[in-house]
Amino acid sequence: MSTEDLERYESEIELALYREYRDVVGLFRFVVETERRFYLANQVDVKVRSSDGGEVFFEVSMADAWVWDIYRQARFVKNVRVLSFKDVNVEELVPTALEPPANR
Repeated sequence: MSTEDLERYESEIELALYREYRDVVGLFRFVVETERRFYLANQVDVKVRSSDGGEVFFEVSMADAWVWDIYRQARFVKNVRVLSFKDVNVEELVPTALEPPANR
């Protein structure tokens, strides 16, 4: 497989993932961004933790989630627990903002 073939294949997978995201985003209440992944979820709980050495990290628990990851075959996950050592961004989705404008 050539480099060009590989790039074309990855582009096709990314486009398919974006289309899947567009189809499922309306099913979820929250968008969650961690240092490594992007999630859609209906329940989110973020707890700030600290290690014995004083380092702060975040424990993120999600239920009824979808994972943005081109390498996963099953992106829908019932429960997810993520540890993040950088900021975690959680946003509540506004359903009206996700719908395309009506044709006039």
